[in-house]
Amino acid sequence: MNRASHWTADPIELLRVGEGFRLADVDPASSPGIEGGKKAGAAALAAGLERLTDLQVQLFAGSRMGGDQRRILLVLQAMDTAGKGGIVKHVMGAVDPQGVQLVAFKKPTEEELAHDFLWRIHKEVPGPGQIGVFDRSHYEDVLIARVRELAPPAELERRYGAINDFERQLAATGTTIIKVMLHISADEQKARLADRLERPDKHWKFNPGDIDERLHGPKYQEAYQRVFDLTTTPDAPWYVVPADHKWYARLVVQHLLTDALERMRLDWPKADYDVEEQKARLAAS
Repeated sequence: MNRASHWTADPIELLRVGEGFRLADVDPASSPGIEGGKKAGAAALAAGLERLTDLQVQLFAGSRMGGDQRRILLVLQAMDTAGKGGIVKHVMGAVDPQGVQLVAFKKPTEEELAHDFLWRIHKEVPGPGQIGVFDRSHYEDVLIARVRELAPPAELERRYGAINDFERQLAATGTTIIKVMLHISADEQKARLADRLERPDKHWKFNPGDIDERLHGPKYQEAYQRVFDLTTTPDAPWYVVPADHKWYARLVVQHLLTDALERMRLDWPKADYDVEEQKARLAAS
């Protein structure tokens, strides 16, 4: 790993879900593998921006001129207030928007419910050169469906298999899949919801339904554990990121993206025209 000095250990290895993983063993307030606190984390995030931006532009450029078909899909799953929006703003919002495809999945429409649960997901898969971000995803259809008993057990089991097949197909056609669960504690979530209610500038972010879902916290823990047990694969690994500290979660996601791009061994595409000839033409124009 080509890691920056602020990492004491590779967060990819520390946070990747493996055999025997138990969500209950993860401390949401921890910050594994990092030196320093919030101030150091913010500085590290800013320091890593240039590298991530350069790599992201290379990926995008390669698809436009070099025919590179590779892309990245970042899946963000979490309970409300865990920081998905902050990652979109502070990590993805800092790179070239041409190469980012953001989809925030909401409650399925009547048209979407008339199709298989993956129908609407297929339509939003990122194109070549893109970093696609799913703010919530196809996993809603096994998480909420399990907690709220919206689908029978047999249908849920079918969906786990369908998800694995779907992600395997994506990986086989050039998609690097990064699945992140932002793990927030009940106390921190309560504090963030309270902050939204105290501040008029955050009232628009509050949904009374968030409290209803919060009451199902233990059931969601069980549902996430089932997801990790059945859908963690070599092609599409899960990373459980402690999220009580927003700065830490953002820094980890930046690192995951940078590492994935570095592993692609990207380069700038070669010009499909004679550069010297064009220089001469420009000089004479």
